Amino acid sequence: MKKFVFYTLLISLVATLSCTKENGLSEEEIIQGLKEALKVGTDTSSTNLHKSDGYYGDLAVKIFLPPDAHGVLEHQNDPLLQAAGIDQKIEQLILSLNRSAEDAAIEAKPIFVDAITTMSISDAASILHGTDSAATLYLKAKTRSQLFSVFIPKLQVSLNKPLVAGMSAYEAWSQLQSVYNPLCNPLTGWQPITSNLDTFATNKGLDGLFLKIAEQEKLIRHNASYRVNDILRKVFGE
Repeated sequence: MKKFVFYTLLISLVATLSCTKENGLSEEEIIQGLKEALKVGTDTSSTNLHKSDGYYGDLAVKIFLPPDAHGVLEHQNDPLLQAAGIDQKIEQLILSLNRSAEDAAIEAKPIFVDAITTMSISDAASILHGTDSAATLYLKAKTRSQLFSVFIPKLQVSLNKPLVAGMSAYEAWSQLQSVYNPLCNPLTGWQPITSNLDTFATNKGLDGLFLKIAEQEKLIRHNASYRVNDILRKVFGE
C-alpha cells in the first residue's frame, strides 16, 4: 500500500514538472514566446495593411458594402439608380472604406501590443502545440471587445478624412443613402440602408488585422526566417 502511494505521488510529481517544463521550456518562456509572436505579427500586419491597397488590394481582407446595403447591388441596374450614378457611388464608398481602414491600421499597433502585454495566458503549452493560429485565436477570444472599444475612435477619425477624390467615407455613405433610400417604399419593396458605418468598418478592420496576424503566426511556427529574435527561436525552434 505504501509503495502504491509512493508511486502515485511520484507520478503526480513528474506530471507537475512536465507542466512546468515543456521540452526544456518553462511556462514563463512559452508565454513570453507566444506574446512575442503576437507582437511581431501585429507589427508586420498593421504595417502592411497601412500601405495603399493593404485592404483594398487583398480580397481576403477587402471591405465591401455593409450587409443591409446589398440591396443596392441587387437593384444596381435600375434606371433611376443608373441615372443617379449608382455605380460610381458604390465604388467610391468601397474604396473609401478600405482607405479608411488602411489609414487607421497603423493606429492599431500600440492598441494590440498593449492588449497582448497585459493579457494573461493559461495553458500556454497547449497553445504552443495547438493549431497554426492558436495564439491569435486566444488573443481574439480574450481581447476583441476591448480592442473594438479602443480602436473605433481611431477608425472614426479615418472615416472622416477626405481620402478619396476629396470625399470622406462618411460623405460617400451619405451620398449612397441619399440616392437609394428615397426609392425604398411599399411600392418597390426595397429596404433602406441604415447600418452603423462606424461599427461595421471597425469590425471589418479588426477582422483583417486578426487574419493577417494569424498568417504571421503560422509563418513564425513553420519558417525559421520569421523568428526574428532569441525568444522566438527558442520557443518555436524546439
